[in-house]
Amino acid sequence: RLLAALPLTLALTAISGAVGNALAVPVALARLSPNPFLWIPSAIYILLMRGTPLLVQTYLIYYGLGEVLPGSFIQQTFLWEYLKDGFWYAVFAFSLNTAGYTGEILRGAMSAVPKGEIEAAKAYGMSKSLILWRVTLPRAIQICLPAMSGETILLLKATSLASLITVWDVMGTARQIQKESYRIYEPLIAAGIIYIVTVFILTRLLNGLERRINQHRAAPQSA
Repeated sequence: RLLAALPLTLALTAISGAVGNALAVPVALARLSPNPFLWIPSAIYILLMRGTPLLVQTYLIYYGLGEVLPGSFIQQTFLWEYLKDGFWYAVFAFSLNTAGYTGEILRGAMSAVPKGEIEAAKAYGMSKSLILWRVTLPRAIQICLPAMSGETILLLKATSLASLITVWDVMGTARQIQKESYRIYEPLIAAGIIYIVTVFILTRLLNGLERRINQHRAAPQSA
């Protein structure tokens, strides 16, 4: 039963990570903007996401949206298919949290892009938007890829919080087995082993991706 719940945990990690990393790009760009109407809201958003526990954010989204959105109206729209399932509340919460953390990481990486590369792109005649997508953003991703890989591992382990809002992932299934069998330690130990193996495999995959993307930075081999 725990292994059968593993795909749900992986789906929660993959969707939240993809959406959160995509949202991190505008968050980082707004944070670097000299316009106070952009960088101040971005800085506040990053502070809220990094300064409050993920569990609190998940609870506020799961229980708070029902207070904000009228239930009778939502049930008549396509949103009801998503809002009646705790999985999508967890995706929403984890994506926003990931965007805050990764946005700050990406901001630092974009600031660390060598100025000479940007000047070379300007000399080549590239526009500011083209420099962003061809030079700044790809180089920033190369720089911060190890940190982003670490955030992905943390996100995988953080998905266990989804069990508190009726998402039957690995941890949620372990809690359910505890209630049914009155065994406290065995389900937790089994779930821990599954998480360890999954983290090990994911770490190896991310390390391989990092070496492939940054292969130009590897030390040259002797003849």
